[in-house]
Amino acid sequence: MNGLLVDSNIILDLFLDDPVWADWSESALSDYAVRTPLFINPVIYSEISIGFNKIEELEAALAKSGFQMLDIPKEALFLAGKAFLNYRKRKGEKRSPLPDFFIGAHAAVSGLDLMTRDKNRYQTYFPTVRIIAPE
Repeated sequence: MNGLLVDSNIILDLFLDDPVWADWSESALSDYAVRTPLFINPVIYSEISIGFNKIEELEAALAKSGFQMLDIPKEALFLAGKAFLNYRKRKGEKRSPLPDFFIGAHAAVSGLDLMTRDKNRYQTYFPTVRIIAPE
């Protein structure tokens, strides 16, 4: 599958007009949107919902921005669990899988590029995913 999975931090940069990151995120998304579909998944949807008071407002913002929702395949859910085990073996302290594991596994299994500002964790646990991030 071709396309770009867009992490919640990039979308929130735009929706909340982040003073540090909004310009970079808007420019990067604009560059990619002309070449490839922009996707989110249920985890990303949940994370960006914090910026809205009503679901209708979120739905309108997503529709206006052109993001398409993808379900997370079972293979990605399985891989997210394995990444979490790897995290725990590295002395990670969280007791349940982090949202980034679901997002990274989804990108890996679906062959999607991933735009994020959290480059290091994704590269550590999902080295096959092409990451688009600020330098």
